[in-house]
Amino acid sequence: MSAKRTAKAPDSVADHGFVRVSAAVPVVALADPAVNAARTVELLRAAADDGAAVIAFPELGLTGYSVDDLVQQDALLDAALAALDTVRAATAGCAAIVCVGVPLRVGDGLYNTAAVLHDGEILGVVPKSYLPNYREFYEQRLFAAARDAPVDEATILGRRVPFGADLLFEADDVPGLVMHVEVCEDGWVPIPPSTWAALAGATVLVNLSGSPVTVGKEAYRRELATSYSARTVSAQVYVASGFGESTTDLAWDGDALITENGTLLARSTAFATADQTITADIDLDRLRQERARMISLRDQVGDYAATLRELRRVPVTVGARPDRGPLRRLVAPFPFVPPSGPDRDERCREVGNIQVQGLTQRLRSSGIERIVIGVSGGLDSTLALLVAVDAFDRMGLSRSNILAYTMPGFATGEATRSRALELMDALGVTGSEIDIRPACRQMLADLNHPVANGEEVYDTTFENVQAGQRTSLLFRLANENGALVLGTGDLSELALGWCTYGVGDQMSHYNVNGSVPKTLIRHLIRWMIDTELHDAKTAAVLTEVVEDVISPELVPPGADGAIQSTEDAVGPYELHDFFLYYVTRYGYHPSKVAYLARQTWSDSYDGPTIDKWLTVFLKRFMANQFKRTAMPNGPKVGSGGSLSPRGDWRSPSDATARPWLDDLR
Repeated sequence: MSAKRTAKAPDSVADHGFVRVSAAVPVVALADPAVNAARTVELLRAAADDGAAVIAFPELGLTGYSVDDLVQQDALLDAALAALDTVRAATAGCAAIVCVGVPLRVGDGLYNTAAVLHDGEILGVVPKSYLPNYREFYEQRLFAAARDAPVDEATILGRRVPFGADLLFEADDVPGLVMHVEVCEDGWVPIPPSTWAALAGATVLVNLSGSPVTVGKEAYRRELATSYSARTVSAQVYVASGFGESTTDLAWDGDALITENGTLLARSTAFATADQTITADIDLDRLRQERARMISLRDQVGDYAATLRELRRVPVTVGARPDRGPLRRLVAPFPFVPPSGPDRDERCREVGNIQVQGLTQRLRSSGIERIVIGVSGGLDSTLALLVAVDAFDRMGLSRSNILAYTMPGFATGEATRSRALELMDALGVTGSEIDIRPACRQMLADLNHPVANGEEVYDTTFENVQAGQRTSLLFRLANENGALVLGTGDLSELALGWCTYGVGDQMSHYNVNGSVPKTLIRHLIRWMIDTELHDAKTAAVLTEVVEDVISPELVPPGADGAIQSTEDAVGPYELHDFFLYYVTRYGYHPSKVAYLARQTWSDSYDGPTIDKWLTVFLKRFMANQFKRTAMPNGPKVGSGGSLSPRGDWRSPSDATARPWLDDLR
């Protein structure tokens, strides 16, 4: 699949690798194909006008799934064929690919099929492969299976069209859009036909289903659809029958789901009594990137290459389609942060357990039972200290073996200094204070720096003298006490190069925060407060930490009394973490990252501001690879990735940012 773009409206959905898909659930007029065709046409036109490139309807939607033996009546079959012709004609001039369920006679067999329509034509017909014949389903007495078809083409409405379960519908003007269609039970068997289609390149897997509802089935459908889309690295459009189906023995909830690589993007309202349509924008770039990186998937493609080559490709030109309104999918503003809800606590605990397990193993393997850590009263050192306390508690080691030091410099505020001391006292670690200013004055004098002569020149040298002095002290304290230096720097700082290289905060013996971004650190500390993981005294200090401005406190306050702000210098961490996720996790075009940010952060930042800080991010990210090449060991926390040169991110230190900046411009 190519990632090449075609020119479309600026900042349109289609211009950034998305394709809009819809699932429609009409109210069924049982055994009345003409009425069903009219409702189908009305819904497909609305979805097409909304920009949908793929529209799916339920299994046997033109007759109703629950017609039972009536499906073998010639009168109903003729009416169904006429209804199909009505829907086909309605797609003329329509850019969408439309999938409708209809019973069709082919030769001597009657098949439960999905007819795929586009621009007034029938692209192909897909018969159901696996017919249920258990509990309330008796399809084997009504239909023939796909494998029983003696032909691979059929004459439908006077047209010779491809017929079979082996069809891939490939758009030649939408990069990455390859669709496969299957019918209900085909998606419930151990190896669905769409599995082979996905291995052969299908990205959008459509399932037209009947599927009456029973207790627990809604949850099972969600689990099935999300897990299957994750396993096949695809999007799935699933649509089941709804109101109007026969309730002689069954009930129908009209369940429709759109999932993408394990994520539920949209779902219908259960048990609705009116027509409804759900819509979502599928990120084809995401699927392409994931598949390219998933070597095990590529290996399996190679294992079954001969089988996959037998699948038939049906080309289709989708054509121009409207790209109206906002993006039809949720883009999380904090992609590294667990979403609120029942899974939040578990996710937060898991992050902590990963950090604690990493530190515990490093201490045990080294035989060292003490650590040295610098505590500033800020976010990063606070989280690292909390992780250390948890690790020592689990190992049965005394918290007094945690040697914590606050090291005030020229710009250290009394509030952060007091917080650091209070936190160390509340946690029961061995807390100490070392004033680094005398040593820094000596070094500045040795350097003949203007500050040594009383001038207010607060440059990078002035800042790094302090950062280097703190790190040098920590390593020598570790030597003196037989301890490890625990790093505190986070993923966001590493991405921006906002750390002092070598003898500075970039270096430690082990760094538990190395793959934890700033936004997640703030969230984790808030979560600890909310869930009362620590006593009231500790929680009070933690509350002050998360509410304070992020500052390295290396430059004294200005005449207005304002303290040094990291985000004033390099930009908002909430934006940088957003950029970091999509640039490193998916390798997106910067123009697409900017588009996503504008869709997500428009209430807080305008377009020029987003572009400004994304430019800063790209320049700093590329220019500071040399710092990441030498980063200390530390546990990888999330699938969003780390920047370790031994793991997720291997990059030369000499690369230019020009292609990324050109794309953004």
